[in-house]
Amino acid sequence: VQVVESGGGMVQAGGSLRLSCTVSGLAISEHNMAWFRQAPGKEREKVSCVRWNGINTEYDSSVKGRFAISRDSAKNTLWLQMNSLGPEDTAIYRCAVATKKYDTAGYSSLACPPTDSAYWGQGTQVTVSS
Repeated sequence: VQVVESGGGMVQAGGSLRLSCTVSGLAISEHNMAWFRQAPGKEREKVSCVRWNGINTEYDSSVKGRFAISRDSAKNTLWLQMNSLGPEDTAIYRCAVATKKYDTAGYSSLACPPTDSAYWGQGTQVTVSS
């Protein structure tokens, strides 16, 4: 399984970026997926998730209303549309795909993949200047 992110870059505060995550080796329509980010000196945090059915989504409160997760199963691609970006959004953004299909029994999240049971991309840098 390969997970490849793209779309990062440098943008001014208030700007927008659209991240892409292209997956090969499995069908994303059968796996929960997520975007995570990690800023320098900070812990990794979950940004947004989408359940395998493409319907259920989750967002961190810090990005709700500004970011939108979506996917195209035919292209096996996940996106993250990021609007109204601020310096606090500066981080490396990584895509995660659950290794198991469908729902994970007993896991706390309906839409997010378990971080210890996921395929990860290398990440794409997002830098927002003030």
